[in-house]
Amino acid sequence: MAKKARTRTQTTQKLRRNSARIQRCASPNTTWLVTVSGHDVPGITAEVTGILARHNVVVLDLAQAVIQKLLSLSFLFQTSPTRHDEDQIFQEILERGSELGLKIDFKKIPVGAANTKVEKAVQHYAVTLIAEIVTAQSLHQVTQVLARRKLNIDVIKKLSEDHFGCLEILVSSAQGVDETSLRKELLEIAKSQCVDIALQAEGLYRRAKRLVVLDMDSTLIQGEVIDELARERGVFDQVAAITLRAMQGEMEFDESLRQRCLLLKGLKAEDLIRVYEKIEVTPGAQDLIRVLKRLGYKIALISGGFTFVAERLKERLGIDFVYANTLEVKNQTVTGRVLPPIVNAQRKADLLEVIAQQEKIVLDQVIAIGDGANDLLMLEKAGLGIAFNAKPVVRERADLAFSQKNMRSILYLLGLSARDVAQVVQENA
Repeated sequence: MAKKARTRTQTTQKLRRNSARIQRCASPNTTWLVTVSGHDVPGITAEVTGILARHNVVVLDLAQAVIQKLLSLSFLFQTSPTRHDEDQIFQEILERGSELGLKIDFKKIPVGAANTKVEKAVQHYAVTLIAEIVTAQSLHQVTQVLARRKLNIDVIKKLSEDHFGCLEILVSSAQGVDETSLRKELLEIAKSQCVDIALQAEGLYRRAKRLVVLDMDSTLIQGEVIDELARERGVFDQVAAITLRAMQGEMEFDESLRQRCLLLKGLKAEDLIRVYEKIEVTPGAQDLIRVLKRLGYKIALISGGFTFVAERLKERLGIDFVYANTLEVKNQTVTGRVLPPIVNAQRKADLLEVIAQQEKIVLDQVIAIGDGANDLLMLEKAGLGIAFNAKPVVRERADLAFSQKNMRSILYLLGLSARDVAQVVQENA
């Protein structure tokens, strides 16, 4: 009993000291910043806002964060120039905070400072870090770069659920940003720290994407279909040699495709089906498409691969549009011809634009995902081009280089949390 009495006496003395301090600081037209911290329980925000509401103050800003059940809640508010009861407002907040075991801090803001019109930042960006575990070292290096470039961190939030695997940092700049050099610097950190780092303009179009265009081979599916067909036919080495020449710039894609298809002459229709049945969809691809479709996105598959695989994936995964090359089959046998028009790099980019126009979607609302050099024009045309586990030349030129093995992680780039994704996946399970 004596201990409880001492505690009540200490609390009363503390409240009196704080009340006296408030009265000395209080004046008409005063703006206050109040911070509430302590163990989080339901109803704390309601308690504070209830006090503010009863006194009809003007709330200018607020922010709340909870980490491991520890709450930090801040209010910026202003009283009317004709009011003189700020001491009463704070007395009530302090008393209720004491009853709830909370720490209350308050700060008087200079007259006019909170209402001064702030010059709008020229640019806003979202920086997303994705890894198995985002390390303190990678976080330090990224924030160090942002500080050096005078980018102000406005919001930091964890998007992953059960581990520290994804962090989104929203930043702003009133001085302008050299995006190319900043992206290059972040890419160097990504390489050294084994973390994916995405830099995106933060605004309406980042949150209002409507069309996703996917490459097929080594993106939506694992491996290259033409390589598997070559193995089935026993001509893998010859096909690989032509592919290498094309990659080295010694041969145009169209010609290399014709020559490789010619080597496939004689394959039977059942061989094609057998190759399709061996195909593995990239981990997370089905969830990616499922979530995007639930959010109203259109999904397109534009591939330099073959229609006999692409059309089956369309039915299997619920894809809206499919464009790919047609390997001619007559009398249940591959003739070795690829039917025109060939889906090459330029046609991929053109088809992306055609689909966008058809669906009345502006290019800034389009995401393109691919891994090869023949995807570059498509990636550059889209509002957001993602190099997914791509070749070096593609990684360097795409908006974002992504090395995660699970395509589900791409949803983080749209600002979706793991909880958001899990909810949609469960709804469609």
